[in-house]
Amino acid sequence: VNLFKVLVIEDNQTMREGMVATIKKLDLSVDEAGDGLEGVALCKKKKYDLVITDYKMEHMNGIEVLKQVKNMSPDTEVLIITAYGSIDLAVQAMQAGAADFITKPFSHDEFRIKIRTLLKKIEQNEKIARLKDENEYLREELDGEYNFGEIIGESPKMKTLYATIAKVAKTSSSVIIYGESGTGKELVARAIHKSSPRAGNPFIRVSCGALAEGVLESELFGHERGAFTGALRRKRGRFELANSGTIFLDEIGDLPAATQVKLLRVLQEREFERVGSEESIKVDVRLITATNKDLEKQVQEKQFRKDLYYRLHIIPVYLPPLRERAEDIPLLAKHFIAHIGKKIARRGLSLSDSAMRKLCTYHWPGNVRELENILERSAVLADSDVVRSSDLALGTDEKLAATAEVDTFDLNSTLSAVEKLAIEKALEKAKGTKTRAAKLLGIKTSALYYKLEKYGLA
Repeated sequence: VNLFKVLVIEDNQTMREGMVATIKKLDLSVDEAGDGLEGVALCKKKKYDLVITDYKMEHMNGIEVLKQVKNMSPDTEVLIITAYGSIDLAVQAMQAGAADFITKPFSHDEFRIKIRTLLKKIEQNEKIARLKDENEYLREELDGEYNFGEIIGESPKMKTLYATIAKVAKTSSSVIIYGESGTGKELVARAIHKSSPRAGNPFIRVSCGALAEGVLESELFGHERGAFTGALRRKRGRFELANSGTIFLDEIGDLPAATQVKLLRVLQEREFERVGSEESIKVDVRLITATNKDLEKQVQEKQFRKDLYYRLHIIPVYLPPLRERAEDIPLLAKHFIAHIGKKIARRGLSLSDSAMRKLCTYHWPGNVRELENILERSAVLADSDVVRSSDLALGTDEKLAATAEVDTFDLNSTLSAVEKLAIEKALEKAKGTKTRAAKLLGIKTSALYYKLEKYGLA
């Protein structure tokens, strides 16, 4: 339940005490200040939903208080108390950003009605802000890479995995998924969520290894306006967005030490503070984590907190690499080819028998993700709707092609060589038509012209 925080600024002690008593009867959290300077000082330490301030005070009047409060916290509503008949002053207050005004003398009932009306406005603004944050997150999700679509496999190891998912989904216990990169750990996390009692609530994912430490903390726990340079508005973190649902922290082994401490507290006390705030926020989330690292070894090497490790390691789930379930490769390959065919408008796309045999004998160090990527690249560059063995550039073949172009093991040089080869093959398939080659490569024509100049292919 959101306990709204109210601040009353009034230099008349009797009147101030009366307003505070009325507000407390509405089950609200309330602080008080005897003048504008004291009130502004409190606002610097604490975020208030509503500030009620008298206009006529020594040192700092109500309009000055209003401007300073709004500068610190634009979404804080301000109610100005004015003298009877001060219409011009009331208009000035509204123009400066006040939510409403009330004129002295006023009754307790009139004061209560004003407070309740403003609380409804605050509550509505909170809902709108939350929806904006959720929509922003959903847009990020939709803009992400295609992610296998579903878990596929009929091998004994996958059947064991399905049984494990069915068991753990019924609980709210923390789950940690172990698996190599590209095995589909996020798919397993989503499957657990969708099979759980929380299925109708949010599933929020965060990649701990993709964000810098300061950014990661803000992403997880949110921040207040002005908490750091560039924090122009209050932002809800992923834990807040995941309330009543599931949060999935991928690459948990990359979590910085300071953030490990804060995550441990969330698991223990089910609460946290936004960056730049001292106010605690209660949450009810189910935590699922994943890693491709040996966390136990990281604990021994003092890189990962032992107490956090035991909190996360309640239910471990092990995802087998693709080389240990090779019998699933034909199923996966057919699934990806069907999806890729729709994606590139070639619905008759298929794999030749020789291509399938080549896929089944490869060791797949990049696992399912590598299989998907190779199939898409091969399908785009293939000369017909049948992807043949010769269209598949697997592992060693691709590495030799790349390193043949460079005399160094420098990563940038190697990547450039691979990019150059892809452009040359796309141009060959497009018979020199640059717009078509750019489409095959999935880049803009202007970007292709730049790369042609870069690699001397113009």
